[in-house]
Amino acid sequence: MKLAFLLWLASALPQPASDQVCLATTVYLEARSESKVGQMAVAEVAMRRRETGRWGTTVCDVVRAPGQFATATTKENFVLDSPEAWQTAWKIAGRTIEMWSLPIKQRKFVVPNADHFVVVDSVSPAWIKGPPLATIGAHNFYRIN
Repeated sequence: MKLAFLLWLASALPQPASDQVCLATTVYLEARSESKVGQMAVAEVAMRRRETGRWGTTVCDVVRAPGQFATATTKENFVLDSPEAWQTAWKIAGRTIEMWSLPIKQRKFVVPNADHFVVVDSVSPAWIKGPPLATIGAHNFYRIN
């Protein structure tokens, strides 16, 4: 399945289905080789950003904001070629959106307060101003905003 198709599908579906497509796509692109906990952490960052409204009011707006997530930086002809990884990302996206519908005190977070992440061995972005809140798999998680 091509990224272009998923992005089109997300634009055609009503809420909250479109947000689940966008979040699952982001989890797949950013963390498909990570554990379920690592994938949940990536999904949390996107949801936390949506909650602030700084990058947009829907998950799709947030994950497609320029330069923020792989959903916005990956070429649209990219093929998502692992059905198993897609199924896992889809389930994690659904669980994360469902959890985010709960009152904040009832939510169970993997990376409380994290609103950014970066691959551990990548070049350090200028926005990193201290140690990560957590390291899960190949990602460091930070609170920037």
